[in-house]
Amino acid sequence: MKTILVSGSSSGIGFAICEESKKQGHNVIGISRNINSRATELGIRSYSVDVTNQNQINELVNNLTSGNITIDILINNAGLLIKDKFRDTTDDTFKKVYDVNVFGLANLTRALLPIINTDGQVINISSIGGVNTSKKFPGLSAYASSKGALITLTEVLAEEYRSRPRFNCLALGSVKTKMLAEAFPGYEAKIMPDEMAKQILDFAFDQNNTRNGEIITLDKGNLE
Repeated sequence: MKTILVSGSSSGIGFAICEESKKQGHNVIGISRNINSRATELGIRSYSVDVTNQNQINELVNNLTSGNITIDILINNAGLLIKDKFRDTTDDTFKKVYDVNVFGLANLTRALLPIINTDGQVINISSIGGVNTSKKFPGLSAYASSKGALITLTEVLAEEYRSRPRFNCLALGSVKTKMLAEAFPGYEAKIMPDEMAKQILDFAFDQNNTRNGEIITLDKGNLE
């Protein structure tokens, strides 16, 4: 049994990861700005945390530390997608996206590292759109570039920590979530959140997996 912490856990892929982890008998901690009312029913330990708020992050770590809780797997799933033509994209747009997808993720990870087991792992959820040479889509200059930055950050941390813990990045294709629907109205993704969650957890809970610093694409259902 593992203790897993998932950011962006209130809906979509994040909630599906928490739900599936709980079904498999693991201890699950979910953090998000808004708490899904079903989380308590499922036995998911939930905290209202905005990853762009350092005080809330620090309070989370203090609560976990006071409870002698250590983390086996951190899944950095929280993300923000703003779709707009580049000529209309402002500094504020880039800042909002990077504050969640890069800076917030980095701050959360840094704060949690002292209570992540040295044989544990950090899994950063990126996008196929951030992978070098992948097909890109108009309107995603802030989002795709932030996900590319996350990929590079993962590779650097893997070298810096040398597998104690391990750092890997999963680059996802399109998944049928509210965030995708808002960005691409009318587009029907080929994969549901629960299906993607199972793929992510297959990687996370693979006892024979010793990968570190790798970028793994899960691109079934990518936009065409």
